[in-house]
Amino acid sequence: MELIVQRYSDENGSTLGLLFINFKFECYTLEDRYRSDKIYGETRIPAGRYKIELKEQSRFDGRYKKKIKNYRGMLHILDVPNYKGILIHIGNTEEDTAGCLLVGNRANNNNCEKGMIYDSTSAFKSLYPKIANVIEQGEDVYIKFIDLDRIRINK
Repeated sequence: MELIVQRYSDENGSTLGLLFINFKFECYTLEDRYRSDKIYGETRIPAGRYKIELKEQSRFDGRYKKKIKNYRGMLHILDVPNYKGILIHIGNTEEDTAGCLLVGNRANNNNCEKGMIYDSTSAFKSLYPKIANVIEQGEDVYIKFIDLDRIRINK
């Protein structure tokens, strides 16, 4: 399975993106802002392709077992250079993430105000079994981050 996050706006301290599963739109994303030098808990995941696995025994387990049917561990993004414990999880603003990827069904315009996504729990409840079931069936799952927001066109 292949997930793609197309980042389209990096303003007001946050990055908004679109998440696709096998090229079909799934939900919006929110991350910390781009920084050329990593600052712990304040820098988004570098562009690139990474494997996702289920991480058992995370600090989120208690809450997520109550919210998510058939919860089997957090969605853990592996081998991100200079990052540890990067997850896909529920949240609405950059204060809810420390370098992780948040998902939601709606997003505001972070060019006008602080970036925010909405309906995060319902987006996660839809996304989680799609990924977790594939991982449990032994198939590899990858996520690719594409920085459309960093592309500059020279005139």
